[in-house]
Amino acid sequence: MADKPKDTDDMVDNNSIDSSDQLEDKADEEETTGESTYESASQVLPADLGQQMRQSFIEYSMSVIVARALPDVRDGLKPVHRRILYAMNESGILPNRPHAKSARTVGDVIGKYHPHGDTAVYDTMVRMAQPFSMSVPLVDGHGNFGSIDGDSAAAMRYTEARLARPAMELLRDLDKETVDWQPNYDESLKEPNVLPARFPNLLVNGSQGIAVGMATNIPPHNLAEVIDATCLVIDNPDVSLDELLKVMPGPDFPTGATIMGREGIREAYETGRGSMTLRAKCEISQTKRGRSIITVKEIPYMVNRTKLLEKIGELIRDKKLPEISNVHDGADRHGIDIIIELKQNAIPQVVLNKLYKHTQMQTTFGANMLALVDDVPHTLSLKQILSYYIAHQIDVITRRTRYDLQKAEERAHIVRGLLIALDNIDEVIHIIRSSKTDKEARDRLIENFNLDEIQANAILEMRLRRLTGLEYDKLVEELRDLEERIAYYKRVLEDENLVKQIIKEEMGEIKKKFSSKRRTQIQRASAKDIDVEDLIADEDMVVTVTKTGYVKRLPLTTYRQQKRGGKGMQGVNLKEDDFVEHLFVASTHAYMLFFSSKGKVYRLKVYELPEAGRHARGTAIVNLLSLEKGESIAAVIATKDFPKEEYLMFATSAGMVKKTSMSLYDRTRRDGLIAINLNDGDELISVKRVSDGEKVFMVSSAGKAIVWDESEARAMGRDTKGVRGMKVPADEHVLEMSIAKPQADLFVITEKGYGKRTSVYEYPLHHRGGQGVYTITMTRKKGELAAAKIVTDDEELIIITNEGVVVRTPVKGVSKLGRSTQGVRIMNVVDKDKVRAVGIADDGKGRKHKRVGGKTDDLDIDVDGDEGDL
Repeated sequence: MADKPKDTDDMVDNNSIDSSDQLEDKADEEETTGESTYESASQVLPADLGQQMRQSFIEYSMSVIVARALPDVRDGLKPVHRRILYAMNESGILPNRPHAKSARTVGDVIGKYHPHGDTAVYDTMVRMAQPFSMSVPLVDGHGNFGSIDGDSAAAMRYTEARLARPAMELLRDLDKETVDWQPNYDESLKEPNVLPARFPNLLVNGSQGIAVGMATNIPPHNLAEVIDATCLVIDNPDVSLDELLKVMPGPDFPTGATIMGREGIREAYETGRGSMTLRAKCEISQTKRGRSIITVKEIPYMVNRTKLLEKIGELIRDKKLPEISNVHDGADRHGIDIIIELKQNAIPQVVLNKLYKHTQMQTTFGANMLALVDDVPHTLSLKQILSYYIAHQIDVITRRTRYDLQKAEERAHIVRGLLIALDNIDEVIHIIRSSKTDKEARDRLIENFNLDEIQANAILEMRLRRLTGLEYDKLVEELRDLEERIAYYKRVLEDENLVKQIIKEEMGEIKKKFSSKRRTQIQRASAKDIDVEDLIADEDMVVTVTKTGYVKRLPLTTYRQQKRGGKGMQGVNLKEDDFVEHLFVASTHAYMLFFSSKGKVYRLKVYELPEAGRHARGTAIVNLLSLEKGESIAAVIATKDFPKEEYLMFATSAGMVKKTSMSLYDRTRRDGLIAINLNDGDELISVKRVSDGEKVFMVSSAGKAIVWDESEARAMGRDTKGVRGMKVPADEHVLEMSIAKPQADLFVITEKGYGKRTSVYEYPLHHRGGQGVYTITMTRKKGELAAAKIVTDDEELIIITNEGVVVRTPVKGVSKLGRSTQGVRIMNVVDKDKVRAVGIADDGKGRKHKRVGGKTDDLDIDVDGDEGDL
């Protein structure tokens, strides 16, 4: 935490107008003229106010920038952080010793090194102890040091603290003249300008601070990844950013969460500035009753968890999140879970998207990698930060090696003197015993054995036990070891590559001791253009719509892959008089277009459809779409996109048809969009995708069928009525409009169960608008034509009557007769009953479903509860 710039009680006024030189000039002037220029005890001199303001502001701002708000690129610490760590180290409050009162440390810091407010110092110390604020905490706190919920730490008189073990790596070798020192504020003590910092703390723990006219916001990173990146730059100073990103893919926040997209990371690492979107990590599960639960496992960095809970509560009260039924605080010692219970049929992904949009479950982290380089603020790229850190480490290792070399040479010099003394012990003892003073003994030793004063003093201070043979051997071994170390130190000082190798080895040891697994995940998808579907995995779903209007989706993986002719597995339990009328295998990102009998189109994404179990019937479509009274779904189209060159063919019960480009339906309205204008009493019966050159089949209740080329209907706008496709009498209506398939048959059935199938090739091609030709000879006994379908041999027919009687029969079992024949009895229908509808199913040797938006695998499903395949 940065010491706030507004605390200016430490500022020294360096802008006094009455400087000593100016006063001396005035005195000289008095002596010359004999006149006093002082009219009173105070002196007033003319000054440029603007210049004085500029000068004063520059000095103030530089004081804040350099001495308070910005971290040093070498150790990643601001002065207050550095002083806290140094003061604790000097007081012996180390990891292997008991905790000490926080107030004691704060007192030492402000009394010796940092003459600012105690609150600022304690707040900084608290943050250094918080595992949710620091990637690698530098202070080991004991007591209440705050929480991720926004709770404040207890007063400094209650809490205790000591240095954390990683902090010792920042302070290591501080006593070996590895860094420069400066006097403290009253020049009574010395403090380090920078710490040796044996790991890149600026990147590991990041930094936040607001100076004057500039600010820094460096994200924390994973210790192991930062060390790997540093070693990469040591090995290859010209390493590319792409190579660095392989070992250090991005920030690693202590609270975890997910970074959406890599562009912001790359920009920050390349230029020093970049914006990253953070999202909470959530898990979706279901209760035994089928309701969904969203569990928030991790939240973005620096987000107050309590305020997040309050915000969610406000959104629920304001009806902005009506899908949520309850919110629980599930935090315990294992995690910070927020449990969000959803209402029945609520779509978890949609709720998540709203939470991301309206709460701090999604935040933006604006990286601004500003740090001090030689006391000058610079915005740095990742490679620059690592390069400056490596240069600092080379300097630290070099200075440490010089120090160790000096100490080793000094000790070796003394040991050589001791060995000379032991080799001549009798004479040495004689000289000492015969000398009257220490000085005389020292001088005689120097003269007799060619020693210097240091060696002579060491001999005089030598204890008698060093005269033993064992001690002599120890001295010989010590000298040998010292000579080896001296030789090694000299090699290090002569070879910079060896220095770099030492840096890598020592950082490798730190990595082994303190590294942890990455907590923040990084997704490739950017959140800048993220829509609801970007929260949802692109996976294949099986979508079913039943005749009575129940819809559901479930993952394609629910159904095992089978060979053709497999027995299949039950797909849905339906009422006796219901059947699956539409089945699609579609991507979760595909659209479902629902065309109603009143000529409207409603659009939903596949992921917006309720997901249900394999045996569940699904959700009534009236709960998903704003259907009017008496409005039902006449057709369903699944599509991934809306190409301008593809068309939809519409047909109404009165025989009107219309061809319209799919691109005109790439819009949505909650209460539906007009798909086709209908005349009074007319209704939409069918919508099919049509391609160039395809043939359109239309069948009327009068038993007639007409076939015409799709080019007969020119393309029209969306809000139009269309043209006549088939002429039908006022008391008749069109039953079906289909697109003819090669090698297919037209199946027809009357109200009393008489039907047949006839090859599509037997129907002559006509112009649009005709009455057509008879497809079955109609009689009063058979009743009116009830249904017509284009079928193939590998399909089955599901026939349903008004009273709910269901018959399932293979298409192959229906007689294939000529166009103007009477047909055969397919189903026994009682006197008061009538055939109501016909559905198509697959017999297991073919595939009825369509794939929209991706690859399709073989799929065996029994959609109506029987043991057949679809």
